[in-house]
Amino acid sequence: MSQRLRIGVIGGGANTRLRHLPGLQAIKGVEVVTICNRTRESSERVAKEFNIPQVAATWQEVVEARNVDAVCIGTWPNTHAKFTVAALRAGKHVLCEARMARNLAEAELMLAESKLHPKLVAQIVPAPMSLPFDATVTDLLASGELGALREVFLTCTHAGWADPAAPTSWRQDFALSGKNTLYLGIFYEIILRWLGRDVASVMADSSIYTRERKDAEGMPQPVMIPESLSILGRFEDGSRLVGHFSGVETTAPRNEIRLNFSRGGLRLDLTAGELWRADASGQEKRVEIAPAKRGAWRVEADFVDSIREGKPVTLTDFASGVRYMRFTDAVWESWKNDQGRVVL
Repeated sequence: MSQRLRIGVIGGGANTRLRHLPGLQAIKGVEVVTICNRTRESSERVAKEFNIPQVAATWQEVVEARNVDAVCIGTWPNTHAKFTVAALRAGKHVLCEARMARNLAEAELMLAESKLHPKLVAQIVPAPMSLPFDATVTDLLASGELGALREVFLTCTHAGWADPAAPTSWRQDFALSGKNTLYLGIFYEIILRWLGRDVASVMADSSIYTRERKDAEGMPQPVMIPESLSILGRFEDGSRLVGHFSGVETTAPRNEIRLNFSRGGLRLDLTAGELWRADASGQEKRVEIAPAKRGAWRVEADFVDSIREGKPVTLTDFASGVRYMRFTDAVWESWKNDQGRVVL
């Protein structure tokens, strides 16, 4: 189970350096053999830091390299579909950074291509925040102790976009991020993981307060991605999904998920890293996570296990990525069409 596996990396950004490169290099028999970042200079810096023997001049060199078995794509969403399709066609396994793509059409293209190569592993980096709690939450839901689901509340706010003079980030650049809005897709991915079902319809309202920001070169660029977004979704059984996402929260930031059931509820405080359970009266008690149930980041290890042992991808396969991109597209369509209800 430790046969040599050679990885080529496209994109040496923060998460690649923090997670993917150390994670891959820690696995016996795995070797990162080449890297390509946006510039030769930055590629060489990352290669030196992580002792990567080769620097590629272009992303195509990584994909086409005969000494590469799998490709880790650590770039912005605008390149994910193009790089993924090319890598799969070249016979490489693919680990692609989240969000899956800029929009549903690109995500569906990635999924369709992956189905043409069933022997190749195709994995999306999962939403990480809930990993320690996922097994415990799904066990509680499966037990039926909480009763029937009534409401799901998603809240994620910060002040990163509150200052009109602050420069634009790649998350605000429509050409790079597409329809991905704030942390909408990440939170919905967690709900899919827990509930296993999508909303049937959604309505959305949003605002862009600073219509233009300067880019890294000081040039003004239009802001097209909402800075504040609220959603109302409905499941087939009538239970509701309510969400608020904001980059202009100037009071204390909020970061939590609440599930309200007929006989109690769950509240995941992502800031504090605590899961709370309430009875029907609303009285809360912190849920102690059993060590055997506490999940952790093992994205790179899971990717390698799927390649070596044929284990199915669970966090996160391309089909799940398409589901959260379908939701992201529906939310975008709703707010663009003045809060109209969109059926998924």
